[in-house]
Amino acid sequence: MTLKSDPGNFFEDFVVGDELIHATPRTVTEADAALYTGLTGSRYALYSADTFAQDIGLGGAPIDPLLAFHVVFGKTVPDISLNAVANLGYADGRFLAPVYPGDTLRAVSEVIGVKENSNGKTGVVYVRTHGYNQEDEEVLSYVRWVMVNKKDHAKPAPATVVPQLPQAVDPRELPKRAYNLPEYNFVLAGSPFGFEDYEIGEKIDHVDAFTVEEAEHQIATRLYQNTAKVHFNQHAQSQTPRGRRLIYGGVAISLARSIAFNGLANAAEIIAINAGTHVNPLFAGDTVFAWSEVLDKADLGDGLGALRLRLVATKNLPCGEFPHKDAEGKHLPDVILDFDYWAAIPNRG
Repeated sequence: MTLKSDPGNFFEDFVVGDELIHATPRTVTEADAALYTGLTGSRYALYSADTFAQDIGLGGAPIDPLLAFHVVFGKTVPDISLNAVANLGYADGRFLAPVYPGDTLRAVSEVIGVKENSNGKTGVVYVRTHGYNQEDEEVLSYVRWVMVNKKDHAKPAPATVVPQLPQAVDPRELPKRAYNLPEYNFVLAGSPFGFEDYEIGEKIDHVDAFTVEEAEHQIATRLYQNTAKVHFNQHAQSQTPRGRRLIYGGVAISLARSIAFNGLANAAEIIAINAGTHVNPLFAGDTVFAWSEVLDKADLGDGLGALRLRLVATKNLPCGEFPHKDAEGKHLPDVILDFDYWAAIPNRG
């Protein structure tokens, strides 16, 4: 029997410096945007209405940056995380150009680090991924690290390489946006609060919540063409200590961002990812809550600012008391996401 199916890469297959050109370019459509809204409940006006986007100088409503991120991420899964135990974190991400319906996205990754775990059965792989449109314009880039199974437990560990990553994207390096902000309509956006109304250290309980349904998670993860076994193969997952399929971490990010609309409606556009950690697993039936903290502010000029935000999502735990870490600095067991990002926001003045 000839073997034509691809079992995916295991930890010992990754070599620092390797370039991975990922298959299946994906044309993002208005239908994708509508389905994304149906699966996440996102309400940001910039991504909901062509007229709103046109009033501030765009040709129409762009694709939500997180939808573009998930599509690019999905391209990488067969090569990077098909045999993953879990996706662990993100850093040094930039959303370099808007993505519009009709754009075709493709992805290329470079292996920038490997570190075998002490159990000898798994290891952590670090990659930097670049997403390009049909004009070969880079639209986003990010670093992520993922725990991947070894196929041959007896194989010697490779030399450890852990990349040095910045704690945050420098405000001076944030991607620029050119908007006609005098025409920005705060009423239609859903909130009167602009850049100057937020203070460093301020915390916002976003109040709302979403219960994760199994079918919705499956549809969302398929929408991004994410094929990771931990999300789909219940037969295999029933034999693990968890016993259940994991909810794709991107679903947690998108749901938390959707919930964050209530309190941050004008901070619609993610322009950079500083850091992100999937702290604890999320399963179908769990209810997601979220809160945010303003970590920093930056004036981008021309009436536009940026907020550095920590977005914390929990499962089955309302966020009125801003749950985060314990006295020893460890994340609480009900925290599922700790996501540090920059968002563009207009100045009300």
